Amino acid sequence: MNWLTSLPAVALVVGALGIALLVAAVARLGIRALVPAGERDRVPQIVTPLMPTLGACFAIFAALSLASEAGYLREADGLVSTEAAAASRLAWAATSPRVRSEPIHAALIDYLQTTRAREWQGGAAAAGDDRATARAIARLERSVRSEAARTAVGTPASTELVAALDDVTSSRRARVEAASREVPTLYVVTLVVSGLALIVNAGALVFRSSLRTSLLIVGVASVVGLSLALLFALSAPWNGPFIVSGHPLDDIVGDLKSGFFHGGP
Repeated sequence: MNWLTSLPAVALVVGALGIALLVAAVARLGIRALVPAGERDRVPQIVTPLMPTLGACFAIFAALSLASEAGYLREADGLVSTEAAAASRLAWAATSPRVRSEPIHAALIDYLQTTRAREWQGGAAAAGDDRATARAIARLERSVRSEAARTAVGTPASTELVAALDDVTSSRRARVEAASREVPTLYVVTLVVSGLALIVNAGALVFRSSLRTSLLIVGVASVVGLSLALLFALSAPWNGPFIVSGHPLDDIVGDLKSGFFHGGP
């Protein structure tokens, strides 16, 4: 599903609406062609009672799906905020007495800038397999652990440095793990099938009507198409149309460069 959820929002909306409207048109024409003339009077009797049931099923599936994906988007925002908080803690820990903060701050800036440039782009980077990010993490690990190993630093400052570093790497791992999540295929298939069944049923209701009257099913098709487009857009907060904001990490980079963590302006 990654190829679908990573499409631009415009492509998702246009594609979903186009497919929904096409299904509505095909349903109207198909029933005209397939149902014998002698049985056409029975079609409204069959499909009319099905409309409330199909509509309710699609509404329930859509509501549950959209609520779940919206919650996942909020969770993604929380993961970024947690990672930014961990980076801030490490930046402050590096300013402890007798700790040489410059190498750690430089490595932290490099790590944050690299992960923002590489791990918000989807593909291998979002999966945690980017080499540039791996090198930046290794540099940060060496800088912090080398400083923590110095006798002059002392045990409290050394422990704080290592613990803050572990928070940074753990929060990144949680983000990478979240980025690898995909919407279950059966989940999507169930929602799509229920939506298409609703459109086909609506098309069967107006198959004997004039073209102008048949346009009434455009509303049903549009709602189904837009609901599916919104679901796919919300399902990929790391490489889709609604990418989670990385501004909390950018703010830490700005503070590091401005000297904020040294008590500067």
